[in-house]
Amino acid sequence: MTVRKHYILAATFATLLGAMGASSQPSTGQTAPCAARQPSAQLQRTAAQAGGVNSVRPASLPLENSQPAPPFVGPEVPCAPQLLFDVTDAEAKFRLESMMSLLRDSRHESWVLAAYPDPKTSRPLIGAGFSLDVDAREHVQGDPLNPHTFLEPSSAQLWEAAGLDPPRLQAILDQYDRELQAWKKKNFRKKIKKHQLTPQLSDEDAIRLLRISVVQSVHNARAYCREFDQLTASQQMALSQLVYQMGVNLEEFTQFLATINDLSYHDAVRDGSGPEAVAEHWKTVQSTLVQSQWARRYSTRAISVIAMFNPAYEVDPAQAERQVRAELRPPAHHRKKAQAVRAGNGGSAKRPTQPKEG
Repeated sequence: MTVRKHYILAATFATLLGAMGASSQPSTGQTAPCAARQPSAQLQRTAAQAGGVNSVRPASLPLENSQPAPPFVGPEVPCAPQLLFDVTDAEAKFRLESMMSLLRDSRHESWVLAAYPDPKTSRPLIGAGFSLDVDAREHVQGDPLNPHTFLEPSSAQLWEAAGLDPPRLQAILDQYDRELQAWKKKNFRKKIKKHQLTPQLSDEDAIRLLRISVVQSVHNARAYCREFDQLTASQQMALSQLVYQMGVNLEEFTQFLATINDLSYHDAVRDGSGPEAVAEHWKTVQSTLVQSQWARRYSTRAISVIAMFNPAYEVDPAQAERQVRAELRPPAHHRKKAQAVRAGNGGSAKRPTQPKEG
């Protein structure tokens, strides 16, 4: 491996590779002087497209020779004022492996070692729903009371940060385009169910991509929630899962984000009604998700995620899920009654307006 391979985007990954080694240990990051940063050729191209990136060599990676990396000759790329991952960004009360295992479950993202189409957009995914063609983008922190910033790297940047070769990514994308054109999305999905896709990644490589994506999700979850570090382990995992699945689209969950950041319930806690106020707050947080289109479209997954926001989840996860299931899927006799009402109105009863959130 050349010296250049040790340089990784400062904007996202000073600690990601450290987190890959032991997720239970916090990772550390550092900022190199702008002039000393040497991105790889692939990242240079991405930088030119995205408007500039920073790179840094993680202290945990030793140099394999004493020769400096070749200087980057080309258009000057301005140094973007972006926050590095630091020691707190990789820290969470839950084990990263627990979330990774959950995401690999077929009720969540599943696990496919070849590029496959997103069910909704047809854009290429791999592993546990890792997006292969996302561009880097700016994600502005709109909450003046949250000091943490968002990081939205490109797929190519995440790919190389995981230690995978950029030409390999391009080859997978090219093959995916050919296969999608030949098979169409419907037949593509059939091949997935029948396990007829030839693996393009090893388990190890796909896990490296997943771990980096999970650490990024924890980082951005902290930017979405003012009190992320005070949440329970299950609440942190629930929010990180939402970020993993939705990415920047979580910004559209305005009611959810406003509620989770509404800290007025602390006043009731100080007045002596602590447990009741805390329970009511999180019940309201859960309600904003239960009422979303996302929960109805992905009900199995939603029940699992929403239940984790219950402060008592870790005491009795099954009971927490039953409570959410009862709200999301009314008992059969309630559904039959609603159907009878609609039938009595000649089928002309106005259906409830679907919530826009989600």
